[in-house]
Amino acid sequence: MKSKPAEPPHDFLATLSVGEVAQRSGVPVSTLHFYESKGLIASHRAPSNHRRYARDVLRRVAFIRVAQRVGIALADIADALATLPTSAAPSRADWARLSVGWRAELDERMAQLKKLRDTLDDCIGCGCLSIDRCRLRNPADKLASEGSGARRLMIRRAED
Repeated sequence: MKSKPAEPPHDFLATLSVGEVAQRSGVPVSTLHFYESKGLIASHRAPSNHRRYARDVLRRVAFIRVAQRVGIALADIADALATLPTSAAPSRADWARLSVGWRAELDERMAQLKKLRDTLDDCIGCGCLSIDRCRLRNPADKLASEGSGARRLMIRRAED
């Protein structure tokens, strides 16, 4: 009579391999390793020394990807995730709370991009593409005293 194969421990069944997380999340294994190295997600080692992830990592990865997609910096995402319990998936309420803090930054970036879009034709229109030599937009390079970069295209922050 054949013996039944040993069943993996219950904990093993409740976790996912890095390949399973990659497949289910649509994120490459290398990206998962990167996220882990940055402390955004965590795994534990199985007796075989393979990484195992709790199932809630799928929602954490989705949270990271959506935040990145809307332009949130990875450092800001890490700060946000640090405010959440590590043993539970981020909830809808967590996302709502954290996204409120990101909204002002995104609004500012959108205003900056709109201004850039709206003034792009003017800059290219003169043909010089050099603000320091443009007599119409920046005579005698008056804006140099305000710092480097395209000063007329920068949106002033409220705290400035």
